[in-house]
Amino acid sequence: MTFLSKRINNLSESQTIKMAKLGRELSAKGIDVINLSFGEPDFFTPEFVKEAAKEAVDQNYSYYTPVSGYPELRKAVAEKLLRENGLSYNFDQIVVSTGAKQSLANAVMCLVDPGDEVIVPTPYWVSYSEMIKLGEGETVFINATVENNFKITGAQLEAAITPKTKLFMFSSPCNPTGSVYSKEELADLVAVFEKHPNIYIISDEIYEHINFVGKHASIAEFESVKDRVILINGFSKSYAMTGWRVGYMASNKEIANACDKLQGQITSGTSSIAQRAALAAYNGGLDTVNAMVDEFKKRRDIVYALLTEIPGVKVNLPDGAFYFFPEIKSFFGKRNGDTVINTAEDLSLYLLNEAHVSTVTGEAFGNEDCIRLSYAASEDQLRKAVTRIKDALAKLS
Repeated sequence: MTFLSKRINNLSESQTIKMAKLGRELSAKGIDVINLSFGEPDFFTPEFVKEAAKEAVDQNYSYYTPVSGYPELRKAVAEKLLRENGLSYNFDQIVVSTGAKQSLANAVMCLVDPGDEVIVPTPYWVSYSEMIKLGEGETVFINATVENNFKITGAQLEAAITPKTKLFMFSSPCNPTGSVYSKEELADLVAVFEKHPNIYIISDEIYEHINFVGKHASIAEFESVKDRVILINGFSKSYAMTGWRVGYMASNKEIANACDKLQGQITSGTSSIAQRAALAAYNGGLDTVNAMVDEFKKRRDIVYALLTEIPGVKVNLPDGAFYFFPEIKSFFGKRNGDTVINTAEDLSLYLLNEAHVSTVTGEAFGNEDCIRLSYAASEDQLRKAVTRIKDALAKLS
C-alpha cells in the first residue's frame, strides 16, 4: 500500500517533459536527436533585458518582493494591457507569479471546488486537465478538429454547459495547435457566456505576440464578460525568457486578492532579479519581439510546405505560436518490422527511435489522432527533421 497521496498518484507525468527526457537519453548515447518536443523559443533573451538583470544584481535587488510582484512591474503590466490591448486594469488587479503556469494554477485553485465542471476545448495544453484534477474539478472536453482549425463554436460551447459548469479554460494563440481566435469568433463564445453569468473564463494568452494574422484579440475586450475573465500572460515566449519564470494574471480585484493569498502560502513573490528584467522587457518596446516573430513565420511556412508533401499526414496552417499539430491516424495499424503503430504515442516513440526526431503524442493534448511538433529550431534542423520524419513514415506499411 503506497504512502503517497491520492492527489499525486492521480497526477499524470508531463508528456512534453517525458519526450524531451527520452530524447536526451538517446543524445547521451551519441545519437543525433532533433528535439521538436519542447515549447521554447530557440532565441536568446534580448540584451537590454539581460543588462537590466545585471543592474538589478548590482543595485542589490536581493530581498523578498511583495507576493503579487513589485508595484512598478504590475503598473508596467497594466500600462501594457492598456497600450497594446485596450484593456483597463488597475495595478492591484495584477498578480505576478513564477511563470504563467503558476498564474493558471492559482486561478484554478481559487475558483474550482470539488465537483465543479470546467469546460476545456481540445486540443489543450497538457497541464490544464491536471490542474483541474488537483482542484478536484471535473473536466468537460469539447472536441475541435483539424477541419475547423481546432477551434470551437458558440453552439458547441452551449451544448457543453450544465448547472455544474464553473469555468471555461482555453488559449489563443493555442498550444498545441497554433490556432488563433478572431474577435468575431470570440464574440460567438461571448454571446453564450452572456446567458450564463456564473461561468468564469481563463484566457491563456502567453503566445499573444507570436501571431501571424494581425492584432491579437482577447476575450477580455468584451465588457459584458470582462469582470469574469482571468487573463494569463507572461514573458517566456514573446521575450525568450522561459528560464526567468515570470508570468502574470489580470482579473477582478476579488480573484486577484484570492490568488495573492494562495501564492503567499506557496511561493510568495517571484525572483526579484527576474522581475526587474521583466520590467525592462515591457518598457523596452517590441522590436526584438517582432524580429523573432518574423523568423517564426518564415519557419512555419517552410515546415508547412514540407509536411504537406508527406502522404498520410493531414495538416492545417497555424495562425500563431510555434507548433504544428498534424493528424496522423492514417498510420495506425501499420508496421515497420516488429514495431506496430496503434496510437499517436506509438508513432511519437517510433519517430524518436527510427527518425531520431523528438515529438509529443497528441494524446497528451486531448487528441488521440495527432502529434505535436515545435518549429522553434533552426531552418536547417527543421528541414532535416521533416525529411527524417518523411523517410521513417514511408517505411510503415
